[in-house]
Amino acid sequence: MLKHVVLVQMLAYLTAKDTPLWVVDTHAGAGAYSLVSSFAQKKSEFKDGIGRLWGRGDLPPALAEYVHQVKTLNPDGALRAYPGSPQIALQMTRPQDRLRLFELHITEIRILQDHFRRAGRRVSVREADGFAGLKSLLPPRSRRGLVLIDPSYEDKGDYARVLATMRDALQRFATGTYAVWYPQVQRRESQELPGQLQQLAGKDWLHASFRVMAPARDGLGLHGSGLFVFNPPWTLEAALRPVLPVLVNLLGQDNKASFGLQARRA
Repeated sequence: MLKHVVLVQMLAYLTAKDTPLWVVDTHAGAGAYSLVSSFAQKKSEFKDGIGRLWGRGDLPPALAEYVHQVKTLNPDGALRAYPGSPQIALQMTRPQDRLRLFELHITEIRILQDHFRRAGRRVSVREADGFAGLKSLLPPRSRRGLVLIDPSYEDKGDYARVLATMRDALQRFATGTYAVWYPQVQRRESQELPGQLQQLAGKDWLHASFRVMAPARDGLGLHGSGLFVFNPPWTLEAALRPVLPVLVNLLGQDNKASFGLQARRA
């Protein structure tokens, strides 16, 4: 959810200018997800996320705008589907913009391809490694781009690949906006990644994090997530400040739920 709240704000800002925007998702997933499937109903994770926001009329603007994007995929008002990052990008971009989506997972790439089959020429779906594929797209022709990098990190080598990819990306297209998602888990690589990204970013970055609960005693599982943004929109920090405390209050699962928000401007 944190990733998508931030994504909505970035897209709203970047599409306000007429110049075409290129949106690249290096690990696009399935694009959108059914919440009425037997799998979704069995896990019911959405009930502790978007389910707690659905129907509320007292949300801060940035959170309300995110919920609006979810409602766009559920026009009858019933929460049956959830948009992934590619679907949110499709909903918020314009005819002159371009979406470039990468996915390697054998099941999700087929669903992603089918989901965007009728999206037209502005959307390209590639069954390829997004880390490697990003290189061929930078800099974008319009010199305006938003890149979302959010691997699963199931392979701990992904942490090193994220850093290597960002070093290369900033050399090719230093003025692009890049958002790197990471999980909060009890692994050294996860804990060190934000500081390493900050060193790469230099003077213009934003780091938002949200911990849902205390880390598990057995050291396993996800207890939160974070998003590190290179060259963020100047409006992003102010938009997120009222959102993160609300997420803690509405979604926190114990008294260790917390948030962080840091930014530095050039």
